Amino acid sequence: PPQKGFLLQILEVFNRLHIEVHRSYSLTFNDGRAPYFLSTFYIRLLDDTQLSKESELFRQLKLELYNTQILLARSHSYALFVQGGLSSGPDATLINAMIGFCHTNLAHNRPDTFDLEGIMRAFHNHPDISLQLVRLFQVRFDPELQQRTGLYEQTLQQTMKLVEDYDTGRRFLDKFRRTIFRCAVSFIRHCLKTNFFIPEKHALAFRMDPNYLDELGEQFTADLPADRPFRITYFFGRNGSGYHIGFSDIARGGWRTLITQGRDDYITSANTLFRENYVLAHTQHLKNKDIYEGGSKLVAILNADQDESGESLRQYLYKLQFGFIHAFLDIFVTREGKAADPRVIDYYGQEEAIELGPDENMHDEMVELIAMQAVKRGYLLGKGIISSKQIGINHKEYGVTSIGVVRFAEVTMQELGIDMHSQPFSVKFTGGPNGDVAGNAMNLMLARCPKVQIKLVVDGSGALYDPLGLNHLALQKILLQADLDAYDPAALNPGGCILYRRHHRNEGMRQLYKKIVCGENGLQESWISNDDFYRAYNSLA
Repeated sequence: PPQKGFLLQILEVFNRLHIEVHRSYSLTFNDGRAPYFLSTFYIRLLDDTQLSKESELFRQLKLELYNTQILLARSHSYALFVQGGLSSGPDATLINAMIGFCHTNLAHNRPDTFDLEGIMRAFHNHPDISLQLVRLFQVRFDPELQQRTGLYEQTLQQTMKLVEDYDTGRRFLDKFRRTIFRCAVSFIRHCLKTNFFIPEKHALAFRMDPNYLDELGEQFTADLPADRPFRITYFFGRNGSGYHIGFSDIARGGWRTLITQGRDDYITSANTLFRENYVLAHTQHLKNKDIYEGGSKLVAILNADQDESGESLRQYLYKLQFGFIHAFLDIFVTREGKAADPRVIDYYGQEEAIELGPDENMHDEMVELIAMQAVKRGYLLGKGIISSKQIGINHKEYGVTSIGVVRFAEVTMQELGIDMHSQPFSVKFTGGPNGDVAGNAMNLMLARCPKVQIKLVVDGSGALYDPLGLNHLALQKILLQADLDAYDPAALNPGGCILYRRHHRNEGMRQLYKKIVCGENGLQESWISNDDFYRAYNSLA
């Protein structure tokens, strides 16, 4: 369950639906892998009547309680739409998902204009348009709706008129917000299936027709490769979002999760999420030219608090990945071409063979869970949904990708007259010792190149620099086990330093980051400002 404020959010649901909690018993326990929350609520209605399982109120209660897994109680949409009585919890979640979609699709080429706060204000300052967009989405995908086609066209026309007639007399702002709302309309029009109407979900999934990109226009796609994907799937969860982009019907590629800590960190990554994912998937497609599978990539961003670390951060990571894989299976498990779950309206109507693989922050236990859930839920490929399982070839364990990278470097250096197996040379790594490609590449070089000097390593946890090269024994201790901030500072040579991005403290209103430098008199620890940290980090990188 969510770690902070979850019980209060549940109680708010009861209160909002005018249900009194007479008493409650709650228990939190851990099975060694994950925490669990179990609670029993004894309730009564304000008019002392019984709550029937067949009643509309009971249906609303279930939807709202399930939705607490996705909707953040501290979000502005929650305060404005839910607590303000304008919408239900699930509808506020949909609005948040649309905000995320518009931001990630509009910001990557114009981040200074289409910032997250500006897009949020567009939806929050105009609840009439936001709720009309929700209405359009419901008409398109509500499985219980009858005579959908005629009503959808009518609602679409009403929505487009509302958007195109939007005029507050502030020309620049009006143009900016009309662009955002048009993007939201495109999102709904080009969504082919979604798990929104499955109550017991842990995240939202929207399978998109990539033609929406052409509808957005060149100003929002000029920074992307010219080739258009075969499919785009957007995911939205309580603490993050992501995309799966594939360039052919049968496509394979890794699942990468970027861990951000703090709002600025998250927004910076979210600004370029879509472009990074698109380019990675396109590159994978080019690399897969000699096999039957096309290329794809799933990139997710985890938005964690700055003070999260260790076990609690891992729990947030697993919760995001657990939610996304179940949302994936909600829409991609099919029977005779159509989505198997009758609550998923499927406008695509064909089976889709999508293969995943482990990438950054995809741990072995999650690989096994994904394979198990795919079998359990009847996915087309079964446990073949993901590679590197325990019974298969774990490419992180065997360094499959890194072998090719190191071999490429070896041939290149031979052309330059350098024998990397016997002659000294230096190398810098973007990617940490616990990463799949970089970690295995370091491992291979330490084994094959006794005179290699690994002078610089940078990753999400900071930077590690040594002018004489990192100590081989100290580096081997953390390879494929830990990030660079676990490197023993005592192994640094004079002039070396470590910047710790995850080790910080507050001093007044300033956040300071840990820095260790090896000088003539030994190790010196200091705490530097955010500006000084990134100035040093960027100068090394």
